Parts: sequence; structure tokens; C-alpha cells
Amino acid sequence: MKTNTDPHFAERIHASFERQHAMALIRASLSAVEPGRVEIRLPHWSGVEQQHGFVHGGVVGMIADSAAGYAAMSVVPANASVLTVEYKMNLVAPADGEHLIARGKVVRPGRTLIVTQAEVFAVGEGRETLCALMQQTIMVMHGKAEK
Repeated sequence: MKTNTDPHFAERIHASFERQHAMALIRASLSAVEPGRVEIRLPHWSGVEQQHGFVHGGVVGMIADSAAGYAAMSVVPANASVLTVEYKMNLVAPADGEHLIARGKVVRPGRTLIVTQAEVFAVGEGRETLCALMQQTIMVMHGKAEK
């Protein structure tokens, strides 16, 4: 994979994550940042559950979108930001466990568009169960900083 020329990409991603209040609202945390890969963890708590007691699919989508989006951000120049333009997600099992892990990765970097994927796992009793798969397209916004 083409690597980023910004040696401070991890610091930029951590700072951006802190500005993303939606992640704080659901108690998500950034647990790993590497070139082309990012991991987000989410505790399973009542505030993110749907009516059956599973983590709501919309919340699963939030952490998948952010993990893959930040994976894309890890490969863009320092003066660029990223924005999701589409994603498709399959919920393949209930999001039931002690916590969830969303692992985002860059599939194909590009100057204008970046294709990413995310897998979301429900973790219970030390075992990971795949609960969602996502494919995403990210737009690179050159020269546009985040708020």
C-alpha cells in the first residue's frame, strides 16, 4: 500500500477522534492507529442497545464508518481531510458481547477516492464473533481542514 508522507498522521487521527463528539456520546475509544489500519472499541452498555438487547445496527455502522474513515485518513497528506461518500454494510450476526471492536483498513488508496473495509466483532468470553462487514468509499478533500 502507498504510504503517507505525513509522519504525524497518528496524532492528527487522535485529535480528530477527540473532536468527533458522536464517538464520546456512545463511549467509543480509539484503540489502534497504524498506516492504513485503525481500530475502535465500544463497550456494550444500555445506551447503545436496541429492543432485543443487542448493540443497535446504527451504532455498529457508526464505529465501522469511523474506523475505516480514519484508516483512510492515515494515508492522506497532512493538509487533507476525508469524508465518507458511501458505504454498504452487512449485519451478519447480532452485535452481542461485552464490547465491540471495529477494524478498518484501506483496500485501495487514491488521490481523490479511497476504498476501505471494516469488520466489526462482538467480543464475549474472550471470543470474537464477526457481526458486520462494511465496504466504504472515502473522498479526499485536499487543502480542507476539519473544524
